[in-house]
Amino acid sequence: MELNIPSLFDSKGTFLPPVNPGGLRQAAVRSAGVTLLSGAAGLAIQIVSAVVLARILTPNDFGLVTMATTFSLLFMNFGLNGFTEAILQKEGLDRQLASNLFWINLAGSTVLTLAFAAGGSVLAHLYGDPRIIHVAQAMSFTILFTGLSVIHLALLKKAMQFTRVSGNDLAARGISVAVAVILGLKGWGYWALVLAAVTLAVTTCLGAWFFCRWFPSFPRRNEHTGSMVSFALHTYGRFITGYFSNNLDNFLVGWKLGAASLGFYKKAFDLFVLPTNQLSLNLTNVAVSALSRFQRDLDQYKRYFLGALGVMAFIGMGLGACLTLVGKDLVLVLLGPKWEEAGRIFTLFGPGIGAMLLYCAHIWIHLSIGKADRWFRWGLIDLFVTALFLIIGLHWGAEGVAVGWVVAYWIIMLPALWYAGSPIQLGIAPLLGAIWRYVMASLSAGLCEFLIARNMPAFANGTDPLNAAIRLFSHSFLFFILYLAAVVILHRGYSPIIQVGGLLREMVAKRRSSRTTIVSPEAASS
Repeated sequence: MELNIPSLFDSKGTFLPPVNPGGLRQAAVRSAGVTLLSGAAGLAIQIVSAVVLARILTPNDFGLVTMATTFSLLFMNFGLNGFTEAILQKEGLDRQLASNLFWINLAGSTVLTLAFAAGGSVLAHLYGDPRIIHVAQAMSFTILFTGLSVIHLALLKKAMQFTRVSGNDLAARGISVAVAVILGLKGWGYWALVLAAVTLAVTTCLGAWFFCRWFPSFPRRNEHTGSMVSFALHTYGRFITGYFSNNLDNFLVGWKLGAASLGFYKKAFDLFVLPTNQLSLNLTNVAVSALSRFQRDLDQYKRYFLGALGVMAFIGMGLGACLTLVGKDLVLVLLGPKWEEAGRIFTLFGPGIGAMLLYCAHIWIHLSIGKADRWFRWGLIDLFVTALFLIIGLHWGAEGVAVGWVVAYWIIMLPALWYAGSPIQLGIAPLLGAIWRYVMASLSAGLCEFLIARNMPAFANGTDPLNAAIRLFSHSFLFFILYLAAVVILHRGYSPIIQVGGLLREMVAKRRSSRTTIVSPEAASS
């Protein structure tokens, strides 16, 4: 069956905007639904791969690869975090401008590929492990192939073709996991993880070119190229500061405690950031694409943003408190007894999940109003505060680093949202009004669940996976009953639950009522 893949540019080279019969809001909600649904499927793939690979590979294998990816991911995201956002927020995009950005991004990615491959010996000396030389050389290919797919994926996202973007991502992840599991079972050790990462980049690139069906022309002078590159560099500069904030812990733990401890810590951290990756970061492209169209109607902008922030608080605070209570059992069930240390670390991460989700929402504001320079400046503050608490926490080992993360997120969350909202007069009061009830609900429900559970024989301790699974289900069920009750009491009604339920119904409504087409500007105006 032939796929119906529309062109993204008209005969004059102008980008074709997406039009949905139900309007922009419905298109954004449908796109969010597709993104969250694919995120849930991606989460399932990650969980299955984690369960399988944790049993056939060692913490040392994971730690060794993390030593290399701590730096390769920084280079791999050149363009992916920069040109993507530049394209999403640009009005009046045309084919020639997109082509210029493609060649600029590819040139930068090629240089970074060669630099990282050549820098493997430096990493080996830094960590004192010669195996990293060959790992770095192999991982350098992820930088090149990611660079080849950046502009194509950005164009699909701008056109709100999130079904194709998500389908491509899921297919690439599935193939990558299959490669890791097969090679792991054959005894390839850490090379199973390395080749899986390369496979993910290659398959994502092939899918992006297939679904986009756009071929760049040769570069030519365009008056908007300079401003787009400047926006992209500011965005990537912010990514660099955030990247060092988010990966300084890996470097510190690996450098101070070794590959095995880093393996335990990294597994706990990956579980910690899963909710953010699957919710906030996956929704960033949808949010930026939708909110950027309300730049001239700030009242509407604030209303939509605060509504979305409330939904994120409802989900994030409940999830964070629950995972704090069941963290050890969750890791025991998923990864097995040999990862018990990761379970202890994950429990310490739990209280920061809600704050991390809300913190990521400041990205939506900066990018949707075109203030990448302010986002970059905030990143310097983020880096300083986070590095301070991570270095202090290192004194107490990996557990202390985890606590440092949580403290840093709670300290910078509200200031980050306030600073991002300053240009549009979005103050602290409405931000607090959107989230404080969920914070109180999670605290009260978590405390009640803890006091009830410890006095019930049914919640007795045990180290075998079956008992852990029973406790996991029982604790989670009891907590969420208490959490929903606390939310209803604090809101004096069921409005938050009704709101979330309504959004979910819109997200999963029949596809025939949400079909998004690409039409010319003339047709759109008529």
